[in-house]
Amino acid sequence: MKKSEATKAKLLESSGRAFRREGYAGIGVDSIAKDAGVTSGAFYSHLKSKNEAFCAALVAGLEEVLAALPAYREAHGDQWPAAFADYYLGQDHRLDLEGGCAMTSLTPEVVRAEAEVQTEYAAMMGRIVKEIAIHLPQTAAADQQEGRAWAFLSTLIGGLTLARAVGAGSAASEIERASKAAALEIIGFSAA
Repeated sequence: MKKSEATKAKLLESSGRAFRREGYAGIGVDSIAKDAGVTSGAFYSHLKSKNEAFCAALVAGLEEVLAALPAYREAHGDQWPAAFADYYLGQDHRLDLEGGCAMTSLTPEVVRAEAEVQTEYAAMMGRIVKEIAIHLPQTAAADQQEGRAWAFLSTLIGGLTLARAVGAGSAASEIERASKAAALEIIGFSAA
């Protein structure tokens, strides 16, 4: 990898961690550059703006989800929805803001983002939903699979958001349990 490619990769990795941890408004270009071990000038030689860094970090984070789904299916077979929900709502993921899933950490930021970021987000989420839909238990008509996939994801994302917001304790555990049960029920999944 060339030095310029390595620098850009470090900037994108730093951006992803920073936006997940601090939110769009909570982090600046100087902090992202410093975390990546480069200057602000180097940031601007690789990325046009903070908005471009956010969009790139968002896309990279959602690509991670697309890569993880087949791995869950391969590792867990027909039980992949339960395994994915266990991980997604689990305490380790719940406590890892910086390294956690972009779907939960960055979605609230997309709401306030520029139109092109929202368009990219919608396209990426559509790909994730299609990937989930084609591998759901076939308990509904094919034309309902994507709606079920959206509901499954929405329940997991909302559950994780709520569990993070209430902090550690019994409420977080109850949200985890209830969200997992609801997400699996939505897709007609019955544990083996």
